[in-house]
Formats: sequence, C-alpha cells, structure tokens
Amino acid sequence: MSDRWQEMAVFVRVAETGSLSRAARELTLSQPSVSRIIGALEARLGTKLLLRTTRSISLTDAGSLYLERARSLLAEVEEAEQAARGVDSLQGVIRLAIPVLYGSRAVIPALSSFLARHPDLRVEMIMSDARQNLITDGVDVAIRLGVGPLDDSTFGARRLAMVERLVVAAPAYLAAHGAPNKPAELARHNCIVQHGLFGRESWRFTHNQTVTFVDVPAKLWINSASGILSAAVAGLGIALATRVMAGEELQTGQLTQVLEAYRLDPAQVHAIFPAGPRPSAKVRAIVEHLAASLATN
Repeated sequence: MSDRWQEMAVFVRVAETGSLSRAARELTLSQPSVSRIIGALEARLGTKLLLRTTRSISLTDAGSLYLERARSLLAEVEEAEQAARGVDSLQGVIRLAIPVLYGSRAVIPALSSFLARHPDLRVEMIMSDARQNLITDGVDVAIRLGVGPLDDSTFGARRLAMVERLVVAAPAYLAAHGAPNKPAELARHNCIVQHGLFGRESWRFTHNQTVTFVDVPAKLWINSASGILSAAVAGLGIALATRVMAGEELQTGQLTQVLEAYRLDPAQVHAIFPAGPRPSAKVRAIVEHLAASLATN
C-alpha cells in the first residue's frame, strides 16, 4: 500500500509543477525514478494520466480526475497522522509565501514563538512581492496584502488583519516641494506608485464622509514595497505605505506623514491556502498563530 501512496504523492507534484525534474528535486528522487513511478502508476490503472512532450506535461481527462482524488486522499492521510500525534507534535514542512517588506517587519517576527512550540516543523519561506503560482510553487499558505476583492477566489482564505495606509514623504522632499494640504494638490507632486499591491494611479481618500479619487502623476513606478519605501526615504517623491511597513522610518524621522486628515482604505492581510477551505493541520496552526499575532500589530 505504501507504494500506492508514493505513486500518488509523486503524481501530484508532477501534475502541479508540470515538470518531472522539478518534482524529482522537491521529493529528493532521481528523474528516472519519478518517470518510472509515473509509468508504473499508469500501467496499474490501465490508462494515461499525463501527456508528455519534450517541452511540456499536461493532464489527460483521467489524470485530472485522479489528481483531484489523490490530493484529497493525501490530505486525509496527513490529517489522520497529525490527529494521532496531537496538535503539539506538528511535523513536516510548511512552504510559506510572504511579501518582502511586510513579511520582514510583521510575519517573520511573529514566527519565533510558533516554531519554538513546534520544534519538528520546518518553514520554507518564499519572499517576493510578485504573485506566485501557488500550485506550481508548492505553496501551503501565502500571506497577501491588498485593497478590494481577492484575486485567488478559488482558494481557501482567511483575513488575518487590517493595516492602516497613509501617505508619506521625506522631510527633504517636503522642504523642496512643499507639503500637499489636500489630495487634489498631489497633481503637482512627484508620486511613487507600486505595481501590484497598491499600484494604482488613482488614490481614494475619505474626509468628513466624502470620498475623493485623485489621479496621481506617477513619477516613479516600482514593483516592490521595499523599493517604494527606499525611494520615499531618498526624497524621490510622495508614496503610499502601511504604518506597519513604514513605522520605523516614521519614528526616526526619515519619513513624515502628510494629508493626515484624509483617510485611505486600510489594506487587508489575508492567508490564502491553495488546498481549499480546509487545509492541513499544520497550515491551520500557523494561520491561527499569525491571526492572533498580526491582529495585535
């Protein structure tokens, strides 16, 4: 029976990654071994599960059906084993995807007590502001920041926290260009805009229950929150940030908040699980821990 579980696990990673070699690396097997295991599985089932060419791997109809059931069965086996061990004996690997700046300043500091409680767990962290393909990258849980509806609506999700957003600039920039007193005055300023998370040329402000949209002139486009923060500190313009991300620079005076009377919609922090609405015990445990830790931040 153990051979069948190995066949399932190998097939699932090959199907998810679309690569025999990548699945082999992740499972610490040789590529010929992975190919042999897939061949044996197809022979035993009497049907083709994968269509392989020199450039790509795709699923047959039978492969798609088998993938759905295999994922479910593997998850149930892991759940049963974890139930037998108990919640304080979590084992294995959690692949955690986090944005760079928020991850560094909020998520990573929150992991210390979690890992101390679960010494047999290992966390593999993917730090990037780009949106990864969570399935092909084998991510168990991703932490995402955003305003508005989630992109990955087919995945399971839980909101962990709401973080305040604000408009910031370096004192040197404000000394040279003046500080805007109203959102409309941003039109004459250099604005730093981020692709992705908050990278919108139209910023939404609320003041005295009145909503104002301002089309900001993007002097600089940057694809990472840490880059946005560095550019603002360097005096290159006015930027959006969250208080969590820019807290240190605001405290030290490297950045100053502007337009304080005008409120921006808060950013929502979500945990996304590709496994669906009921992830594994180890994923549920880390999400519960982060929900408690990040909410207090």
